[in-house]
Amino acid sequence: MNIRSLAGNWLGFLLLTVLLVVVFPALLDDFRLNLVGKYLSFGFVALGLVLCWGYTGILSLGQGIFFGLGGYCIAMFLKLEASTPEATKIQSTPGIPDFMDWNQLTELPFFWQPFHSFGFTVFAIMAVPAAIAFILAYAMFKRRVGGVYFAIITQAVTAVLTILIIGQQGYTGGINGITDLRTLLGWDIRTDGAHNILYFICVGLLLLCILIGRFILKSKLGRILVAIRDKEERVRFSGYDVANFKTFVFCAAAALAGIGGAMFTLQVGFMSPTIIGIVPSIEMVIFCALGGRLSLIGALLGALIVNAAKTTFSEMFPELWLFAMGGLFIGVTLFFPKGLAGLVEDYVRPWLVRVLFGGGAKPTDRPAPTPAE
Repeated sequence: MNIRSLAGNWLGFLLLTVLLVVVFPALLDDFRLNLVGKYLSFGFVALGLVLCWGYTGILSLGQGIFFGLGGYCIAMFLKLEASTPEATKIQSTPGIPDFMDWNQLTELPFFWQPFHSFGFTVFAIMAVPAAIAFILAYAMFKRRVGGVYFAIITQAVTAVLTILIIGQQGYTGGINGITDLRTLLGWDIRTDGAHNILYFICVGLLLLCILIGRFILKSKLGRILVAIRDKEERVRFSGYDVANFKTFVFCAAAALAGIGGAMFTLQVGFMSPTIIGIVPSIEMVIFCALGGRLSLIGALLGALIVNAAKTTFSEMFPELWLFAMGGLFIGVTLFFPKGLAGLVEDYVRPWLVRVLFGGGAKPTDRPAPTPAE
């Protein structure tokens, strides 16, 4: 690979790093920076959708549930830390979360017990969403269920699990979710200083996940995933077990969503089923479509842009925002199928390479985007 091609591949990553690590912290106050950190937590879901939708052709309309499972895992740990016998001595049953006491539970449920351990919680943030994704993917892909049928099934599973979480109020907090989260291993996560630290942790994890995603898509595995998307039957006839590859990438996307959910909970201070239902899951697909489903960086920026626009315009036009979201998705699909990243790839990046290195191909002569973008 020559220096021009290498620079083109890494230029977007370097610009993103500067934007998130230097520009935003320098220009934004503590409140706005925390808001950006919340938006970036959805970027993990967008990265997973690039892997499973953009490069493998698996459209999932249920990523919100994996986002929520990761968030609930860390919320359970934080809630248990805040529910010491001393802090809950006014309850009928001290030592259990307040919503359990309100629902007349007299002891901590068995599946809450492991979340006393921070190490187990960190493992569960990725493992629980991946396990649910494995069960769903293995059952569907081994039977060669795909396309729109798989998308509908994931949406149905999201609806079922959301209803289950709301219905089991004594175990999950119900519609209110798990709230009043205060400390992480004794560290107060409600202060502005804590929010700033969590922002940089979120950024660091995102950049690491982008590098891992680039490595996967540049490898032989990445080429197989693209082949499955374009000619699944031909890949199957070549001797590859397509179901196993699709199951792997779907589980990886679920694990990424779980990390995002955990970072969201830490920065916002609660987790509820309103964050993980059908509508949020569809919004997550819009993040990826707007930014570019063939671009890791583009999908991340799509999550940032759409969430910022949602916060701004939903306050001004709350009745019209959902219609605007639907129109945005339709418009991008019809007129910019490669999203904003496609526009940058076709026009902005060639211009930057020519400015930095001189010469270069015209935008119309450039090949299609490479999987590592």
